[in-house]
Amino acid sequence: MRIFVAGANGRVADATIAGLVARGHEVTAGARDPGKVTVREHVHPVALDLHDDVETLARAVDGHDAVYFLAGSRGGDLLATDAYGAVKLAQATQSRGIRRFVLLSFLFSLQPDRWSDRLMNYCIAKFFADNYVSEQTDLDWTIVQPGALTEDPGTGRIRLDPPDVGPIPIPDLADALVAVLESTNTYRRTVPLIGGPDPVDEAITAY
Repeated sequence: MRIFVAGANGRVADATIAGLVARGHEVTAGARDPGKVTVREHVHPVALDLHDDVETLARAVDGHDAVYFLAGSRGGDLLATDAYGAVKLAQATQSRGIRRFVLLSFLFSLQPDRWSDRLMNYCIAKFFADNYVSEQTDLDWTIVQPGALTEDPGTGRIRLDPPDVGPIPIPDLADALVAVLESTNTYRRTVPLIGGPDPVDEAITAY
């Protein structure tokens, strides 16, 4: 498949791109500074600015089979990037007849009573992006909702539908993001996860 990844020079995106390539996909890596994208075979860096209008974003994703939104402003540009950037990329994806859309969010993003006061503005931005994608598009979307990201080595294992927030190593989140791509059982569903006991592919397939 030809996959477009927005936010391609981030930590999660870098690991996800490596996993997609390992499974035989061609990846277009969209980043504001494509020179910061890790050089790999089958990865094609391109300039992408999520402040652009929908038509410009649509031209960027045109011809792909799936689109990932893995961008994040780390609190610096929450409305324009984390919220509206995701909305516009979803609109762009739909306008080009691309069905598959994978959106990275956070655990309990659609449950405001579970949010942390410390990250309230981020939570609000993601809430509106996730609501738009899930309620106002007809994409085959999956919203992946991880717990607290860590830099620990991957274990290859996760826990889905956790009762509480917990840590998840970035490599394990990336494995899950890769696994949902062709798992039709995750279409139009949220996938909440933290680190845990279950092999990633088995957990996603059985979800």
